Amino acid sequence: MKKQYSAKNNNICKPAKTFLKLNNKRIVLFGSAIFSILFISACSPDSIFEDSMPMTEATANNADKTLQEAQEIEDNIRNSYARLASQRSDVCPKLIQEDVGSQVVERTAEVMVDDYCDYFLYPQEGQNISVKVNNRQIEALLIVPTLHNFANGDYQVSSYDKHVIRLAYNGADYKPENFIYDVAVTIAN
Repeated sequence: MKKQYSAKNNNICKPAKTFLKLNNKRIVLFGSAIFSILFISACSPDSIFEDSMPMTEATANNADKTLQEAQEIEDNIRNSYARLASQRSDVCPKLIQEDVGSQVVERTAEVMVDDYCDYFLYPQEGQNISVKVNNRQIEALLIVPTLHNFANGDYQVSSYDKHVIRLAYNGADYKPENFIYDVAVTIAN
């Protein structure tokens, strides 16, 4: 009788053990799935939470500051190039600087290689700028900070900014390869 009883006892415990084994397998499988999802999201460069967070004001200001610094560096490089180009007659753009005690900056025997040549200038607020060119085939324009044709008269500076004077070939004939001209820029108070 003991054997029958033990056989009955074994049959009763068998389904409970298999049920527990199935639950343990499900728990381990579920846990490993959750762990792998967390591991992948932690290792990915673009986290779900980073994408959903709005850009803060500090990051926006840092981005604007970085962009502004990059533009200032680019402008400084152009000005450095223009400063060096001012010593040569056939390279543009050029930086114009007034001599101490003089209001007129004269450039003689300038050579226009392309269709135009730009001159950079930093006048003070309230000054007047006028441009005279010895050749009627050249048009003198102020293109930065506003558009002004010097054939219509002088330009009064309204703010201390970079001003760009463009001398452009505006002749009826084809422009010669090396077009020579003289220019005088007057900066008066």
